[in-house]
Amino acid sequence: MNSHQLFRRSRFRLAFWYAGVMAVILSLSGLSLYRSLIQSSWDAMEREMESIAGTLHDSLEPMLPPSGEATTVLKRILPELCVAGESCTISPTLIERHTTGISDRNTYYIRLFNHQGKLLAFSPNPPLGISRTFHPEPWQTFQSPNGIRYHQFTIILHNHYPSESSSLHHSHPSWGYLQIGRTLEAFDGEVQRMRWILGMGFSIALGLVMISSWWLSGLAMQPIYQSYQQQQQFTANAAHELRSPLASLLATVEAMLRLPPSNQSEIPIMLQTVERQGRRLSHLISDLLLLTSLEQNSSQIPFKPCCLNDLISDLTEEFLELAILAEVHLVSHIPEAEIYVLGHESQLYRLVSNLIANAIQYTPSGGKVVIELTRRDRLAVITIKDTGIGIASGEQTRIFERFYRVDSDRSRQTGGTGLGLAIVQAIGQKHQAHLAVESQLGYGSIFRVELAISSVIN
Repeated sequence: MNSHQLFRRSRFRLAFWYAGVMAVILSLSGLSLYRSLIQSSWDAMEREMESIAGTLHDSLEPMLPPSGEATTVLKRILPELCVAGESCTISPTLIERHTTGISDRNTYYIRLFNHQGKLLAFSPNPPLGISRTFHPEPWQTFQSPNGIRYHQFTIILHNHYPSESSSLHHSHPSWGYLQIGRTLEAFDGEVQRMRWILGMGFSIALGLVMISSWWLSGLAMQPIYQSYQQQQQFTANAAHELRSPLASLLATVEAMLRLPPSNQSEIPIMLQTVERQGRRLSHLISDLLLLTSLEQNSSQIPFKPCCLNDLISDLTEEFLELAILAEVHLVSHIPEAEIYVLGHESQLYRLVSNLIANAIQYTPSGGKVVIELTRRDRLAVITIKDTGIGIASGEQTRIFERFYRVDSDRSRQTGGTGLGLAIVQAIGQKHQAHLAVESQLGYGSIFRVELAISSVIN
């Protein structure tokens, strides 16, 4: 499996899991919302039914007869109701509109039972197939043969004549029961519409989540893919850099082995070539190990105050001989007041030495390299200015990449590894330093390093 297939599969898995998690969250949220809305509507419906039942209860209870012909009294009180066992004729009257007109008669129905559970009267619009058997539960839900559901509420009608000595009244203090019921057709229709809305909304939201998850997974995988590409490029560059001196070294050793006895005087020269290529390999490996150590931040040594004045003075003296050999004028400007920063002295030494070595390396004969240490507010500023070949504006963003060279041929001739500025950047990041580059092709470059000044001096 190549890298493109691997990253594409990883992106697909990341998008799938993201979409799956979001789908679960949306499902739970939608289900909670659905249950909340349904429960809210159901509670509102029951409160309305209780309110209607309470209104009718308060209207009927004072006029209920203590005993005797209850149906006769009911006809007088509620003429719109049908009396059980008699023919039912619907005749809307003012009393009907006043009594049962409290609510929609096409939605609600009324039934009256005595204390024995016998049906006495009912509204003209009872549900199809409703049982005449009385059930004392306060709330009941049932379904008619035509598939329509109903919900009904039962309330007790109390007896207002406790003084009479009838055993019936003593045994049964309640007069009877009032049932208020309503069809759930509109409620079920609203529930169905809500399900469609939530279902469609969930489908659309899930589609958007899948699209966004694919896009977000691409964003998440992009830096990983770029890092992988950089590692591949680094591996290829490192192999190339190691192969060149190693091939030269092996060729020299092979030539020495084939050298005839008459040419033994050439052996010292060949050994110098072997030594030079061996040193180049050693420097390259050391730089790779240092760069890896800096990037992994494996060093546990705490920062200590470092005097930049002494550091730059030592480096100027160290590179003076190299500058003379390259016919480059090397000067430094160091203030009298000592400037201290917190850091690893060996790493800061390497940072500045790499910048000076680069400046000398890319400055032609007769040029000049100036090292300057200044203080600006709470910052120590190290400036390395040269009159070298300069850096094109398009290359200034790449000079800190590993193995990148502005002038590859010149760098190889002088033995550069192509890791100098990468090490400079890694050390600078570890010391929270700010690196700046100003350069113009053909006129030289200025590298500037800004470090926070330490207030603690040993």
